[in-house]
Amino acid sequence: MIRSVFNQFLLVTALILSPLVGVQAQEHGHEGESHAQHEGEAPADKGKFNVGDMIMHHIKDDHGWEFAHGVTLPLPVILYSGDRGLEVFSSSRLAHGEVYNGYKNEHGKIHRVDEAGNADHEAKFYNFSITKNVASLMLSAVIMLLVFSAVSRGYAKNKGKAPSGIQSFLEPIILFVRDEIAKPSIGPNYTKFLPYLLTLFFFILINNLLGLLPGAANLTGNIAVTLVLAVITFVIVTFSGNKHYWLHIFKPTGVPIALLPIMVPVEIVGVFMKPLSLMIRLFANITAGHIIILSLLGLIFMANHMGGMMTSVAISPVVLFFTLFLNLIELLVAFLQAFIFTLLTAMYIGSAVEDHHEADHGIGYEGTTSELG
Repeated sequence: MIRSVFNQFLLVTALILSPLVGVQAQEHGHEGESHAQHEGEAPADKGKFNVGDMIMHHIKDDHGWEFAHGVTLPLPVILYSGDRGLEVFSSSRLAHGEVYNGYKNEHGKIHRVDEAGNADHEAKFYNFSITKNVASLMLSAVIMLLVFSAVSRGYAKNKGKAPSGIQSFLEPIILFVRDEIAKPSIGPNYTKFLPYLLTLFFFILINNLLGLLPGAANLTGNIAVTLVLAVITFVIVTFSGNKHYWLHIFKPTGVPIALLPIMVPVEIVGVFMKPLSLMIRLFANITAGHIIILSLLGLIFMANHMGGMMTSVAISPVVLFFTLFLNLIELLVAFLQAFIFTLLTAMYIGSAVEDHHEADHGIGYEGTTSELG
């Protein structure tokens, strides 16, 4: 079973990498407009602390991995264009708005500029760079492979014996996913989908926990990642659906024929709303948690700017208390969101493979799980 998880995990990783590192044509049409908008504006007050900029800096993706202020790990920039071919260099060469080899990094996006420093609107290239989120994704992949390799070796070594080491720690979680999520939601055919559900649960859980570390990437708060996870679930549900599932959509039981032109479009919309809700729920909950914690920490710097050092020192204990409390809540949310995403995925799969659909089938599922989100 654990080895099947590896195969499913590699598939998930490959699909997630595609939108993050995938082919992205860099268009520069908007860059000229942004320069024009800023012409004539007074320079911003460099001494003023901007909470919004600080929050966005920490939750957005970037070409360098900043662990602390002034401590940044440069990541490789990989660009391809028809006129220059493949170009690989360190993101440190583009730090602080510097221009290197005709490229410039502005607001996390790399643009090509001419000799005068203006955007080259006709230049087109493709960006395959390893960004902070991609590096974090690779890190989580390595962690999962190492951890579950150890668990697999433990099963082989302790066959017929009590689990030990990391196996004894993860086995209750694996059994929980199997017995409390897969079996009740999918039914007798759960074994076919269990590897994917285990991969999904641990992938989200590990990245949620990594995102709580100082200087970590906000991977599960990236909508591109949650989108691909939702799309994978949508594909599995769609291609696993039996005739009862499709009849429930295109000819709902107990619905008069006169109402079918209304009900069928509603059912079709519901098919697409399920993965959409998965995508938004995980993205919104993880991102909101990071924003709240960073906003609280920002109060200390705002107090220092507005009221001086004494004001900042006075409110720091209160802010730190609430920040630590919210961090504990975020630990719970990390597990809860992994559980909810996996549970809803199992329910959607179960609704597609079960032998019979009741008329109020979808209402029961949505009604019992909407409160968890």
